[in-house]
Amino acid sequence: MMKLRELGRGGPMVHPIGIGAMSFSNFYGATTEVESHAILDAAKEAGVTHIDTANVYGMGTSETVIGTYLKATPAGRDHFTIATKGSITRNPDGPGNIFDNSAKHLRFELENSLKRLGVDAVDLYYVHRRDSAIPIEEVTETLADLVKSGKTKAIGYSEIAPTSLRRAHAVYPVAAVQSEYSLSTRSPEMGLTQTCAELGVALVAFSPVGRSLLTDNPLSFDAVQDLPFLANNPRFMQPNYSANISAVAPFQTLASDLGLSAAGLAIAWLLAQGKNVIPIPGTRSVSHLAELLQAAERSLKPDELKAIEEALPIGWAHGDRYSVAQWNGPERYC
Repeated sequence: MMKLRELGRGGPMVHPIGIGAMSFSNFYGATTEVESHAILDAAKEAGVTHIDTANVYGMGTSETVIGTYLKATPAGRDHFTIATKGSITRNPDGPGNIFDNSAKHLRFELENSLKRLGVDAVDLYYVHRRDSAIPIEEVTETLADLVKSGKTKAIGYSEIAPTSLRRAHAVYPVAAVQSEYSLSTRSPEMGLTQTCAELGVALVAFSPVGRSLLTDNPLSFDAVQDLPFLANNPRFMQPNYSANISAVAPFQTLASDLGLSAAGLAIAWLLAQGKNVIPIPGTRSVSHLAELLQAAERSLKPDELKAIEEALPIGWAHGDRYSVAQWNGPERYC
């Protein structure tokens, strides 16, 4: 039987798998508002309760799509917990992004997010990327003030180091830390998973199916060329791409033998890594959502977990998870 998970100590109980709404903004391929609404309908029907978005996903597109859904489906606001993020903004003086953790910016961006979502408050507000110029204690005080103002019910950080989490949590309880975590990206196990578990912080795992690599139908190399982020990502550039496609074949076979999709098995593995781990896969199709949700009803046995580790041993992925440019923002700690 599926067990709900706590979104931070004392926080709401949510379905163990959430929806990563970056996919509502054409990041991984073209989609429409109709398709995104269909996914939210299917998620609601399946009992999925958590949606994760951000102000920069499609420069507001993802939040707007969720907002139009909630307007058309008022019961959705009581059903879903909603998390969004702020602090990433376009560099007015050149290419790339800059990170602004100032109180003025975070308040301004949250207000805009609330307008797009059509809600008075979100359940969780993250700092999307740290601004190293501002002490994290000061940033946490800003987030705590946003809770006191009633604009968010809880706070979180994305892509921070375990030491930063401890500093922030000492100022105000951090409900969740978001980090890339999957069978292809195991770096959180070098301190972050342990710190989150110790402090009662939810570890919200984005890209839990390795940006499609851990599925039965990874994005083709030709399709990747039309997606700017992936086209410049080391794991999706040759010769790494072909090596990674070959490497996941035994895992795909194992998933089939266990009666799961590869994506479902990848999510099930993540759920087995801790009761505070909440994967948030993104999808552009209702059928793929169904594959992902297989994991919620499947508890892996020790011999199955061992077989997964044999099929995809830690460190199997060819290429870094980010390029040099893409590493701008996440805190490195190992």
